Amino acid sequence: MERLPQKKFYRQRAHSNPIPINPESMDWSEYYPQFFKSLTENENHDIDMKTEQTRADNKVEFADIGCGYGGLLVELSPLFPDTLVVGMEIRVKVSDYVKDRISALRKQNLGKYQNIACIRTNAMKFLPNFFQKGQGMVYTITDVKDLHDWMVSHFEEFPLFKRVPEEDLKTDIVVEKLYESTEEGKKVTRNKGDKYIAVFQRIEDLFAKPVT
Repeated sequence: MERLPQKKFYRQRAHSNPIPINPESMDWSEYYPQFFKSLTENENHDIDMKTEQTRADNKVEFADIGCGYGGLLVELSPLFPDTLVVGMEIRVKVSDYVKDRISALRKQNLGKYQNIACIRTNAMKFLPNFFQKGQGMVYTITDVKDLHDWMVSHFEEFPLFKRVPEEDLKTDIVVEKLYESTEEGKKVTRNKGDKYIAVFQRIEDLFAKPVT
């Protein structure tokens, strides 16, 4: 049976994933082979209409920025089996661990964990290269109160986001997983620390003109 990787064996290696020039040029087939056909699958590098539609329909919808050792990815995978989830981690050895962890889980559980992947990248610099504008909600969680206040103030001041009321978060299954699925979250719990969470929903820009 395929064994899960052990963190102690992972050492720093100098490599990085190539950065797409825009979201349309991103080839997700390397990460989600059951959901995407490769851009270079055909000899002439052509993509038929059916493949184009498949690529358009299968959009990565969840991104865990600074995914650490992939705890949240693994928790979300069975909850949203038809939703693609990507973890983004800047540390080389940590991202290598997550990739190997996902590979092992796929071999141990045939047909499962195909919807999660990890990319080693600097999300602060390159997030717009991977995702189209207007995708999604933002979940923030930290045990540092000053950082929480800083994130909240900036999102509240930004006109394209509104904060989701705390009452609505009680029924959000993602929020439940945020508290305990990550290594850092478990550590804070063991140390009896506080966790601060805030969720923001993007507001549709009613004045935006359609791209032609």
